[in-house]
Amino acid sequence: MGGSAPGWPARLESYGVVLRSLRRSDADEWQAVRARNHDWLRPWDATVPPGASPRPSSYKMVVRSLLHQAKQGQCLPFVVEVGGRFVGQVTVSNVSRGSAQWASIGYWLSMDVAGRGVAPRAVAMAIDHCFGPVGLHRIEICVRPENTNSLRVVEKLGLEQVGYAPRFLHIDGAWRDHRVFAVTVEECPEGIAARLETHQSHQ
Repeated sequence: MGGSAPGWPARLESYGVVLRSLRRSDADEWQAVRARNHDWLRPWDATVPPGASPRPSSYKMVVRSLLHQAKQGQCLPFVVEVGGRFVGQVTVSNVSRGSAQWASIGYWLSMDVAGRGVAPRAVAMAIDHCFGPVGLHRIEICVRPENTNSLRVVEKLGLEQVGYAPRFLHIDGAWRDHRVFAVTVEECPEGIAARLETHQSHQ
């Protein structure tokens, strides 16, 4: 897989939620989880606008692309596991170095673990890893205004909305608006996971 990029490969764990590097051998589980959750995920899945090059469709093509980018330090494709079972993904993408030192995070989860605090925990671990071993300064998460589940995730993590992007991404067959949330390392010296603990203790 190659470990030349900072902070990759990696395995992170907190309160029973595991983030680990995506592997080629995850193919069967990935395809099974995606198939079971097709209708659940379809409204939020990125699509390709007319005239653009098609996205990789098979798991083999997807993972080859992600692992190549990971080796180059351009992304960190994590699998989310609960109880040793593949339940979703968190992908740190668009890693920009130089003067920017930022990246964006996207995530999806199986419907059967939704609402159990898995997504906030997984994303918090990913952000803290990015601010730690990966050495980034800013993380951005873009969420459709209609995606109430994802909006609850950024709310629990205490991320501030920093912008609004009209027709930002092609999703479910059309260009969709997104709310833009971000956090910098200076805003959470204690770490995002610690901030999540504080949020939960106050509920």
